[in-house]
Amino acid sequence: MTVATSTFSVSFIARAIKSNQDQSGIYARITINGKRSEFVIIKSIPSESWIASKEKLNHTCNDFRNCNSFIDNTRSKLFNIYREFVLNNKTVSTQLIKNHFFGKIDRGHTLKTLITYHKKTQETILSSETLTHYRTAEKYLTLFLKNERFINDIYLHVIDYKFLTDFDLFLRTYTPEDYHKSLSNNAVMKHHTKLKKMLNMAVKLDWITKNPYNNFQIKYINTERECLSKQELLSIENKVFSVPRLDYIKDLFVFSCYIGLSYIDVNNLSPEHIVLAINGERWIHTKRQKTNIPLHIPLLPKALQLIEKYQNNPRSVHHDRIFPPISNQKVNSYLKEIANLCGIRKNLTFHLARHTFATIVTLSNGVPIETVSKILGHTKLATTQIYAHVLKNKISEDMSELRKKLENNTSMNVTKDISCGG
Repeated sequence: MTVATSTFSVSFIARAIKSNQDQSGIYARITINGKRSEFVIIKSIPSESWIASKEKLNHTCNDFRNCNSFIDNTRSKLFNIYREFVLNNKTVSTQLIKNHFFGKIDRGHTLKTLITYHKKTQETILSSETLTHYRTAEKYLTLFLKNERFINDIYLHVIDYKFLTDFDLFLRTYTPEDYHKSLSNNAVMKHHTKLKKMLNMAVKLDWITKNPYNNFQIKYINTERECLSKQELLSIENKVFSVPRLDYIKDLFVFSCYIGLSYIDVNNLSPEHIVLAINGERWIHTKRQKTNIPLHIPLLPKALQLIEKYQNNPRSVHHDRIFPPISNQKVNSYLKEIANLCGIRKNLTFHLARHTFATIVTLSNGVPIETVSKILGHTKLATTQIYAHVLKNKISEDMSELRKKLENNTSMNVTKDISCGG
């Protein structure tokens, strides 16, 4: 609840008692941003004693002084409760204020309670990459509560459709410190998906009765998978860097371009994952951390060359890894520098190497899509087919070859007709 825009009011109304219209009950009405909650504070007074404009009783009620004093004290107490919520940066609702008035302190579960419980129960189930995505969503939720609602936490039962639409607007207009532009639609949807899954858990735990996302549509936009061109890949491969960190990140990126592994899977590679096949070639035998699917990948000469380059690196040996460990954040940050130095205008991220392997290195060189799908560890061929959509150059080359064949066939048919006619 924002201090700047929230409206809070307390009013008192009289309602006639159905069994006796000459008597009325006095109700306190709390209103916060148009939402109301009412409760009776005086069960019965003569209906004619109530002055609606002044919200007071007149002298025709025998105990009007005590009643009016009680009304004033109730008003003061409700305002004090509301002020306490605001000063302590706590989420506030009409129901919560009502509960506090009657001494019923709401011990309901909050969003931070849910996030903590989700993290505790899922840290051994979900991959580290997925847990990182949840932490990122948590970061944006914290910023949203702080910057837009001016609170540190919120009760789960208060999260409604408006909360979700406000959070959506915040995500779309917020500019992260480490980016030059706002989040894309699909990035926004990923954060919604994480929150939705956590709220689904809250429903299963009976912490809330329904998920507010039932009325909120999460819609991803199909986008073309970007990859490097042959020329761009070669420009990175051939670029000589005098700065060791850039040279190392270049090698990691190029290695992924020739093996198709994601950052986390490359980072996890150890010497035991290199297996010697019957034909004497070396393969990588590992599992995708994201899906736990086995991967069996023959090492191309370029990838093998880079493994040998770092096999005796002190940090590689110390951590029992093929490559010295480094964080994904640093990798992507350094890749931005590499892109600038190589004159590449694309958003160069480590995952772009996986796309490049699927398209430029394999599919465009005639490797069957079924084989590429196995190497990438995809469970569905349809996932791999997405990469085939970006091979415009390959389509152009294939159509050129087809055009030549058709022209040759036409030429042969014409020759046959002439010879037959002779």
